[in-house]
Amino acid sequence: MCGFVCLWNTGDEKLADRMITKVSHRGPDAVQIIRQPDAPVIMAHCRLSIIGTENGAQPIHQADDMLIVNGEIYNHHDLRAILGEELFETASDSETILHLFRTDDDRWTDRLDGMFAFVLATKGRIIAARDPLGIKPLYVARLGDGVIFSSELKAYDGVPVDSIEAIPPGSLYDSEKGWRQWYRLPHGAATIEPGADIDHIASELRLVLEAAVAKWMVADVEVGCFLSGGLDSSIIAAIAQKIKMASGKRPLKTFSVGTEGSPDLLAARKVAAHIGSDHHEYAFTADDLIENMAHVIYHLESADIDLVRSAIPTLFAARLARTQVKAVLTGEGADELFAGYSYHHAYVDDPRALADELTRSLGAMHNINLQRVDRVSMAESLEARTPFLDRDLIAFSQSIPAALKLKRTDPASQEATGETTEKWILRKACADLLPVDLVWRKKAQFDEGSGTVDALATALHRLTGQPGATSREAEGALYEKILKDQYDDPERILANAGTWESHDRVQAAIA
Repeated sequence: MCGFVCLWNTGDEKLADRMITKVSHRGPDAVQIIRQPDAPVIMAHCRLSIIGTENGAQPIHQADDMLIVNGEIYNHHDLRAILGEELFETASDSETILHLFRTDDDRWTDRLDGMFAFVLATKGRIIAARDPLGIKPLYVARLGDGVIFSSELKAYDGVPVDSIEAIPPGSLYDSEKGWRQWYRLPHGAATIEPGADIDHIASELRLVLEAAVAKWMVADVEVGCFLSGGLDSSIIAAIAQKIKMASGKRPLKTFSVGTEGSPDLLAARKVAAHIGSDHHEYAFTADDLIENMAHVIYHLESADIDLVRSAIPTLFAARLARTQVKAVLTGEGADELFAGYSYHHAYVDDPRALADELTRSLGAMHNINLQRVDRVSMAESLEARTPFLDRDLIAFSQSIPAALKLKRTDPASQEATGETTEKWILRKACADLLPVDLVWRKKAQFDEGSGTVDALATALHRLTGQPGATSREAEGALYEKILKDQYDDPERILANAGTWESHDRVQAAIA
């Protein structure tokens, strides 16, 4: 996991150094800047070594080609076997990108399985691409007659670029062939076909999920797991612990945060005891929020109220985990795949509309929750991995009817109380992994279950000096001021910032 900057037909090493310094938190293990002698390109890279720790330095420079990558290619061993091990000069998973490109296959990017953003340059050509869901960030801006690519918006702050835009998820830019969308989300199924074997669907989902977790645990360093005590992270942790124990390794390290006595801390302890993980936790206070708020907002690159609220506990979890590991698994993506948000309940009688909304929200994750997870974890030099967003798991989950994801259940059953149950098929598939009360525990937003909302109310009162509860308008204005105070050109940051629009979606659904 890393950060990078690439200057094509513009700038110099001093500019590259200035820009890479602003994202150096993404890769504290090594920083390198290289100018390609025979091409108008300068690449700068800061590295967090996860795979190929001994000889995986970047930029990768071979013959007339140069490559920088942020992310992980999980099928790199298979690709090495197919492409020919003799081609490879390093143990880095990133090198597979270079050799795939050299095959001249028009759909070579489609063979990459993982989370990634990369820029590849030859003598007269530059190519940049991003993973299917946009788990890893990638921005492009124009400067004079050239372009500059970067992992984060803050790298451009104070640089007189003409424009900044995110390269869309699943997209590729080629200076010779133009733009191409190389990946398209499969559209979600809606209703249950007559005679469908629901038990079989649940069993197959479990198998695909276990394969995804195993794949996303591949690393040359220890991988831990965020554990909020909610369904999603608990399932990932339980499967990861089984995988580690089956291979004879030490127990999985799990990490939980919240205010003292908060529901998340208590639930996470119960999950950790049940699965036998090596559990670590941190109880934060309103003072911690005040001390770290500017840090969170600066790295988040957004002043959106809901993103800031959820980014705060993410920061403490990342900081705690980084004392023990370099990479963690997280539960992001389950809500979008399996209808886990409260606003989804408005769609319970319209599975077609629910399937459409889930597909839409998956495609929007890169600018909301995935931005939060990437920026805040990388602010602490920690790699966050999202196995729910594995390509095979997405494809299978999208084939599951939405009517099995959000389901009215029998009040006489063990599964629920007769209310609408979100993520029903996921709960059924993983019911044996966790205690019954945890499997069917109602969802709480991360900022609520962790106690962030209450601690934040105290912190906002102190920061604003206003008596009583702080309005959302005043809260948002404070976050925006904090962001603006830390950037030379904050309007460019805000123009590209992610925003959470769940309220508007709820109103539309109800109407």
